[in-house]
Amino acid sequence: MPPKAKKATITMKSISDSKTGVPDMMEIITQGTFRPVTLGNAKGWELSYEDTEATGYPGCVTSVSCIGEALASIDRSGAVSSHLVIEMNRRHHCHYGTEYGDMLLGISASKIINRLTENGGDLYFKYTIDANSAFLSENEIYFNVSVD
Repeated sequence: MPPKAKKATITMKSISDSKTGVPDMMEIITQGTFRPVTLGNAKGWELSYEDTEATGYPGCVTSVSCIGEALASIDRSGAVSSHLVIEMNRRHHCHYGTEYGDMLLGISASKIINRLTENGGDLYFKYTIDANSAFLSENEIYFNVSVD
């Protein structure tokens, strides 16, 4: 039986820089859930929240999982679906869905900082996105989780 999720306040700040102009920045504060997860013998954390117009994906749920400081994933389900794997020292081909259609993107992590505990905490990713090996953007996402 999976561990029970706790209610949490989740703050997300993101920066996406395509190096062609001003970086896109977004900050949201939302209610969601936070729970421990297990992948094989490794233990980690998962935070989930409902997307809104502010994130650009109303009607979807996003779940972010992190195991240590080497592996993380961002999964979106609902009207569109995506599965991004963010892993240190490895490039992943990942499915990314939009309202206009689906695409396959390359994701390469340069930093994962995981300071999550059973009481919440902070999580940070820095990664690049490419399509057909052509650079699209450098991205940073910072999460703060406060268990209610």
